[in-house]
Amino acid sequence: MSVFKDKVLLITGGTGSFGNAVLNRFLRTDIGEIRIFSRDEKKQDDMRHDFQARMPEVANKIKFYIGDVRNKSTLKYAMKGVDYVFHAAALKQVPSCEFFPMEAVKTNVMGTDNTLDAAIDAGVKCVICLSTDKAAYPINAMGITKAIEEKIAVAKSRLSGNTKICCTRYGNVMCSRGSVIPLWIDQIRKGNPITLTEPKMTRFIMSLEEAVDLVLFAFENGKNGDILVQKAPACTIQTQAEAVVELFKHQAPNEPEIRVIGIRHGEKMYETLLTKEEAAKAIDMGNFYAVPADNRDLNYDKFFKEGDVKRATIEEFNSNNTKRLNLEETKEKIASLTYIQNELNGIPNLV
Repeated sequence: MSVFKDKVLLITGGTGSFGNAVLNRFLRTDIGEIRIFSRDEKKQDDMRHDFQARMPEVANKIKFYIGDVRNKSTLKYAMKGVDYVFHAAALKQVPSCEFFPMEAVKTNVMGTDNTLDAAIDAGVKCVICLSTDKAAYPINAMGITKAIEEKIAVAKSRLSGNTKICCTRYGNVMCSRGSVIPLWIDQIRKGNPITLTEPKMTRFIMSLEEAVDLVLFAFENGKNGDILVQKAPACTIQTQAEAVVELFKHQAPNEPEIRVIGIRHGEKMYETLLTKEEAAKAIDMGNFYAVPADNRDLNYDKFFKEGDVKRATIEEFNSNNTKRLNLEETKEKIASLTYIQNELNGIPNLV
């Protein structure tokens, strides 16, 4: 018997890569129902047919809800009877958010506010909000809106009653929808140059399975208002591109070429999972860090005499000072992904 036995889980943005990974992980367990909440009926229909074909004996556990996190009334309807929520709905493409920042605000900020209000009103037991390393020291619209999402989650947690609210912050999820590896595979197969932004740029890398593990860790171990991160490794973009070339060059009509196109709008040279300020109070939980909520009130006078000398000595946790994977290690990690195995063996991927 698990904590999910006969429970109802709702996933906002559930037709994305994360939602598919959760369904693959949970459908054959004792969970009662998984609700997929999203605004794209085509993706819902594709998902419905895929799981009916692959898991017909349990596909009836999936319930689909058309709605938008920007519209609180659709959330309230979908939230009735829900025990747990994984909030994955987001605009997450850095360049598009740079050109349409108010659209990012509407989904990532207002959508999160709506989701949390609806969950608290419905008596949901736990909400896990998915965030990103770009929320730490944000310089782009996507990162800024996700940073505000985290602030909203922490603020709501102070008055959420019996609803636990946590955030998970993670780096690049390899082979998720819109990520770079599927693009590179397509470019290799077509004989086109692989487009690479900046060879020395570093990024945290993790699999979809690890993203689900992080959310489950937060669900089981996080305290109200916590932000949780995985101690993920990183590699340079050059190393990642070379690893993909090594794996797929036999499918190319010619010798793959790597072409540097320059940094895109709003991109950093490296990403941060814990700021220096967060690292000073983070709790080491083995493979994860937990950043507890700052639950002081607005009466700062009583804290005036208290300082934190530790803060000045602790470094941030970023993709330049974490474990750096070499080419073979990166290739091994990429090759272990189900998506990559399917692509190498000619099996279609839904996501």
